[in-house]
Amino acid sequence: MSNPDRLTGLDSSFLHLERAGAHMHVGSCLVFDGSAPAYDDLLEQIERRLHLVPRYRQRLAFVPFEQGRPVWVDDPHFNVSYHVRNTALPRPGSDEQLRRLCGRLFSQQLDRDKPLWEISLVNRLAGDRFALIAKTHHALVDGISGVDITTVLFDTGADAPPTAQPEPWVPRPLPSDAELLADALLERATVPGEVFRGIRALMRGPRHIVGRALDDLTAVASLARAGGAAPPTPLNVRIGPHRRFTWVDADLRQFKAIKDALGGTVNDVVLSAVSLALGRFLRRRGYDVDGLELRAMVPVSVRAEAERGALGNRVATMYAPLPVGVEDPLECFEIVHEAMGRLKESGQAVGAQVLTELTGFAPPTIMSQAARLAARQRFFNLVVTNVPGPQFPLYLMGRRLRAMYPQVPLTAGQALGIAIMSYDGQLHFGLLGDFDAMPDVEALGTDLHAAIEELGLAAGVAPPPGADEDRPPLGFEMPRTRVGGRAARPRAAR
Repeated sequence: MSNPDRLTGLDSSFLHLERAGAHMHVGSCLVFDGSAPAYDDLLEQIERRLHLVPRYRQRLAFVPFEQGRPVWVDDPHFNVSYHVRNTALPRPGSDEQLRRLCGRLFSQQLDRDKPLWEISLVNRLAGDRFALIAKTHHALVDGISGVDITTVLFDTGADAPPTAQPEPWVPRPLPSDAELLADALLERATVPGEVFRGIRALMRGPRHIVGRALDDLTAVASLARAGGAAPPTPLNVRIGPHRRFTWVDADLRQFKAIKDALGGTVNDVVLSAVSLALGRFLRRRGYDVDGLELRAMVPVSVRAEAERGALGNRVATMYAPLPVGVEDPLECFEIVHEAMGRLKESGQAVGAQVLTELTGFAPPTIMSQAARLAARQRFFNLVVTNVPGPQFPLYLMGRRLRAMYPQVPLTAGQALGIAIMSYDGQLHFGLLGDFDAMPDVEALGTDLHAAIEELGLAAGVAPPPGADEDRPPLGFEMPRTRVGGRAARPRAAR
């Protein structure tokens, strides 16, 4: 029997990709109403909930000589105060200062000798607010399961009763290197036998086997056809370890009204807005976008309903076109809508899932080389991930969560990642950029606001009340693009 604490092939690949400036953690900036709770009270609140997410007390143990994928083991030195930090913004505690702090924290790699998560409590945010900045390694949790864990850690009401103190936690003994190696070798020798026995059992229904095999082959072929090289762009350059972060707020009702008027999905509207914004952004940089179509990697959850709330990754991939050379919002939406429909019918996401499952049988040394090879190939220009969140308010110790701005990691050669989280009637866009390659990431946020307005006007949908007040000002002159591998210093506003 396979070890349930062993990383899957997909989870392990995120460790191999963490090189050359890439940090494979997902994150979020959570903004709350009210004054911040006392640090010690927050520690106690989190400790009372940790038994619901036991992985958060576990760290990785690596098999000697890379003879097996790492396993999760209890951390005998676990201390929640190491993972929950206390900080404060200088006055005035603006959103701009909070975004800069997010960029710095998202630039720091998680310590692999500890459980792979951190939370920073941010005090003195203007407007009687405070924030939490959270990071979790992608090997531990994906976006879909992360939403469920968030609803476990937070409350659904302001007056929720206090959580009962759980039983004291006693860590299991750490396995020795010899035990890790023996377990990995035994698993390698026995698990394939279990697979073959399962296949023999299924032979009672050969038509089912043949049909499934043909479906899988067709899906993998579809993925292969979609996996050609993405075009070169200023977004695809060598990245460093440092990051910039910004966000954009939007009204979910507006996106639903646009998709109802144009006939599509909310995700079609999201991808169209991103495409129009990137077109504006690249044209301002002086880049020729005539006829240019970028390729976005769009993660798709393949988590079964029974698996919701479980940690680990159950995601597949689709490569969606972004027609950045198209300025007309209706034409852009039509291209995206038709392309996404074809991708769903092609089974491309299923093909990615089949290949992902096969990585479970690959030796770690081969997986490591494969991950490095994949990182050198430009299969996509950027990641755009849209995660459905809870459509009801959440609370932390009686304080209401107002916004959650997600962060998706950058891989080698990708200087921009866009994550979207829906929450309580809002869409929150989190834009993460490489510090040197994306000095103008704030301007891209302004372009995204404008693109959403363009789509709404073209669809005959009125902007939500207060939309003009929420638009970020363009109170700066655009930074020059990088020269000789470095970004020029932004000039002061006139």
